[in-house]
Amino acid sequence: MISNISKRYARAFFEIAEKDKNLEKYYTELNRFSSIIAQNKALRDFLFNPIFEQENKKKVLEKIISKLQFSGMTVNFLKLLVDKKRMDSLPDIEACYRQLMDEALKKIRINLKTAFPLSRKLQEYINSNMEKITGRKVEITMETDPGLLGGIVIGVGDTLYDGSVKNQLNNMRNLLGEAR
Repeated sequence: MISNISKRYARAFFEIAEKDKNLEKYYTELNRFSSIIAQNKALRDFLFNPIFEQENKKKVLEKIISKLQFSGMTVNFLKLLVDKKRMDSLPDIEACYRQLMDEALKKIRINLKTAFPLSRKLQEYINSNMEKITGRKVEITMETDPGLLGGIVIGVGDTLYDGSVKNQLNNMRNLLGEAR
């Protein structure tokens, strides 16, 4: 569950990004830095641990950011998180910011699972139909899961549409078990 503090930081950064007309750019930078921290346990432990001095954290942050060529606004925001000892909230802030951005851009993220990779044509067909159904621009994340046996599973927000062969077999097994 995302804390109210994370929501407030995300909203503040989002409002600045909206005013600067850089919603996606700032999100991309925030996501990139968050990914670096997620992939590097030593860096994450250092930045999240209150034992280490803020000045040392800022120096490390500045060194990393200088190589990434982020906008001044993102740099200042990340420094603020270090100053306020909120760097451990970065994953939640990023998630909340993404929700705000998607809402503003009328975008929806969809998770699509299939038993085998889909052709480009079929991906485009699904994408266009999901845009018609949702009335929003769709961003699809594709995943292959051979355990599905066939069919497709689509996750839209909190809703799951399971048209997999595995699910249909499970449903039949349950019905046959109840019929006894």
